[in-house]
Amino acid sequence: MDRTVPKTGSEEIELYIRTYYSLLRSSHAVQLDALVEAHVAMNSSLHVNARQPTPDASALFYAIMRLPLCMADVDLVVMGQTDRVFRDYGYEDIETWESSSAPARRRRMAFDGQHTLAAYIASRSDIDDLIPILVAYQIEWNKLHGLLQPTSSQAILAAYSANATLARTADLAKVLSVSPDELSRLQEAWGSQMIPTLEKIASAPKRIMLRLLAGTYINYQRATSDWWFNVRQSVPSVVLEDRPVYFVSSNVHAIPNLLSGFALQEEDEVLDYVDRANDPALKAEYDYVRVREELNNKNNFLYYALRRYSTLPDVDRRRREVEGAVGITRVSSLHGFDIEAQVIELNKLDLDSIDPRLVCCGEDGMDPLMDSDAVIVNIDYPLGMAAYHVLAKISQYVTRMQGIYVIGKAATLNARVGDVLIANVVYDEHSQNSYMFGNCFTASDVIPYLTLTSVLDNQKVVSVRGTFLQNARYMDVFYREGYSIVEMESGPYLSAIYEMVRAQRHPVDEIVNLYIAPFDIGFLHYASDTPMSKGRNLGAGRLSYLGAEPTYATAVATLQRIFSLELDRMSAQGSRRRKAVQEGAALGENGASTAGDQD
Repeated sequence: MDRTVPKTGSEEIELYIRTYYSLLRSSHAVQLDALVEAHVAMNSSLHVNARQPTPDASALFYAIMRLPLCMADVDLVVMGQTDRVFRDYGYEDIETWESSSAPARRRRMAFDGQHTLAAYIASRSDIDDLIPILVAYQIEWNKLHGLLQPTSSQAILAAYSANATLARTADLAKVLSVSPDELSRLQEAWGSQMIPTLEKIASAPKRIMLRLLAGTYINYQRATSDWWFNVRQSVPSVVLEDRPVYFVSSNVHAIPNLLSGFALQEEDEVLDYVDRANDPALKAEYDYVRVREELNNKNNFLYYALRRYSTLPDVDRRRREVEGAVGITRVSSLHGFDIEAQVIELNKLDLDSIDPRLVCCGEDGMDPLMDSDAVIVNIDYPLGMAAYHVLAKISQYVTRMQGIYVIGKAATLNARVGDVLIANVVYDEHSQNSYMFGNCFTASDVIPYLTLTSVLDNQKVVSVRGTFLQNARYMDVFYREGYSIVEMESGPYLSAIYEMVRAQRHPVDEIVNLYIAPFDIGFLHYASDTPMSKGRNLGAGRLSYLGAEPTYATAVATLQRIFSLELDRMSAQGSRRRKAVQEGAALGENGASTAGDQD
């Protein structure tokens, strides 16, 4: 069948990708300097001012938020899949290194305390994500280094370090060629390390070395096997091979919060914390929700505030105790890539404590769930191709898959930040396939749980290889061909689903029909940025409550769907049992009559 598929329209992006993969084949560390020209030539939408002599504050903020604070001291980044890989390449004490994390990217990293950072990668998508971030970080660091060389600039930095008055803040922003608002966002990202970091920037340029250890396909599979083994071993009472499973890829807070009832039990304490917290932004969001009587989903704000409230002493322990009592088991990853999993047993839920919006057929109609043997396996959504590896591994062990549901952030080319987007066509840049499937969700499933934003269904998705690996020409081509959602996981998930329902590995460069899947498929995205609107990329702002509401609206719709399907399954199962009993009884009566006639 002929088809029109989106083409990137950007040879520069392809050249950049080929360049860094060719360099990574080296058995020794390579200089990121070799990638700077290809990175700049790409004209990334996340780094629009890479060529300018003045800093691109949005790109720098984006990079800082996705790298650990120790990055200011790092000269060498080594990438590998597992502790075993690092040890095989001479990093024998890797398990003793200091754990390091980034505020806005879930990636396990470890710092040796000197100049080396170890980054654990789950798939090649981690490479496509991490390298452009590092290059952007180095480019912007070196711009700031040049600006801080004059003696007058260093004097202004010293004065700001001694006393950060409003006037001195304005002076420092002028020296760094950023606006005061941009400087405040850098302060937010660096926190207490801002002054030491700026002093390190002033003292020397950044020259990062990079090395990839054993970047083979089989090593990604081994890392995924280790992760899944840990999940299974951590929940010995649940044999997933024997249980009906609803797979959800979302995050670590929405599903448990809706099901545990902890936030609802502590509502007064949470809202009192909001009133007392010295957080003007949080208080303003609460006041906005509180005064608008038409908002009928105020629990969404309660869950949003719970994340701040959980930082208080003892709160997190009590929350986990409540979760454990209602059949929610959290499994943190121990080694390798960082993806938390949760195994949730439906028959242990306290139906009186769950979010009231989940009651889909009257309170009494939910009671059959107490006899269900089904479980929800919820994982913190992976990055890119890690989604394929994770779902492919789980499907080897789960033989009674009932549904696969994916909730995640995406860029939108035609909507607003916070809008929910529902698609039934996905073009995957990894496989170059166009996947068509029956998305179980429509706009009417989500709209009741949103108050600030809207829902667009019947959309089309393109699953890209990386957030930096996009530019205006690239996105314009997609938009012209009707692709309005840009994200990273849908295509890899659908490639894994193909292999669950077909007798071969997923194809390449084909139209793929997945309407034949014998289980439920649902994809829900919410817009986190609008890259075709100037200044609204991922480095230019924060979602705050505008991101929390669609997170919970989509999670409510997903859990409602799961409960409805499970109740239908149990009803059908009960009908079959009753029919079998009736047929057995009839057979017994006929047998008795026949025996009597023979007598």
